[in-house]
Amino acid sequence: MTKILVVYASTYGNTKAMAEEVVKGVKSVPSTEVKLTKAEEATAEDFTSCDGMLVGSPVHMGSPDWRVKKMIDDVCSGLWMKDKLVGKVGGVFVTGSGFGSAGGGCEVTLLALLNNFAELGLVIIPLPKNTPGYNVGGLQWGPYARSAGVNMEQTGVASDSLKAAFHHGANVARFAQLIQGKELFAKGTK
Repeated sequence: MTKILVVYASTYGNTKAMAEEVVKGVKSVPSTEVKLTKAEEATAEDFTSCDGMLVGSPVHMGSPDWRVKKMIDDVCSGLWMKDKLVGKVGGVFVTGSGFGSAGGGCEVTLLALLNNFAELGLVIIPLPKNTPGYNVGGLQWGPYARSAGVNMEQTGVASDSLKAAFHHGANVARFAQLIQGKELFAKGTK
């Protein structure tokens, strides 16, 4: 059984909606189980016991939500020190509502999260441009959803963004299943 962890922070429910769609995508892959948790409730055990993970965040001032950053600092940094996540699979997703067609900072926030994944030694799964929903809710880094209109009116997330999130969850689960139990990186000598 392949275990996937989906962690998110959400203020207005938009990132939660994306996370729930990611979970549906993971569940669409046979022989997988998924755990959905809020960033402030994620534990080291959640991360070490999974084969792959997806982390979602709203954009705040062009960067990840403080709860996601706190989780990375408080939970993931200790795992980084012990190389506990090296070789696991990871993907990211975000929501944003600022000015700009991608929701003011979505791409930068995706990259910030992926930078943390690279530090942790994760195998990063991108979002291919042929993914359903990509044309509205995708960047090569992962799915995003714009949660407000161009004049900052709250709109919620578009169905195409949810479609891209679904497929990203399935992609991460399939790849985690493919490499589960394989030693991808040589262990260093100390």
